[in-house]
Amino acid sequence: MNHIFLQVALGGALGSTARYCVNILAARMTSGFPLGTLTVNVVGCFVMGLLAAAIAHRGGQHLAPLVLTGMLGGFTTFSAFALDTISLWERGASILAIGYVLASVTISLLAVFAGLTAGRGIFA
Repeated sequence: MNHIFLQVALGGALGSTARYCVNILAARMTSGFPLGTLTVNVVGCFVMGLLAAAIAHRGGQHLAPLVLTGMLGGFTTFSAFALDTISLWERGASILAIGYVLASVTISLLAVFAGLTAGRGIFA
């Protein structure tokens, strides 16, 4: 098996395990609102921007399959985001579902922008 596939697989295992831990912690802090998924998407987007800038300015493209595709791909999860949104909607919490979509998309885009800006400032 190609070593790049192994990097992606290992990174995915680490990222999805971290996501599971965040979801367990978030479930203890709130009920009814998918705080864990929102948290991993925002944090993951920020880290994606930061590391993309680091790789672009400092090298390390060989780490992209492990870290960007594997770890962050396993950590962030828009499939769970979509399911959480539909679940809120079907429970009759349409306002909460809309707020969740708006918060997730807006804050995640801002987090990628912030990560890129921080990364460019640090690594450029």
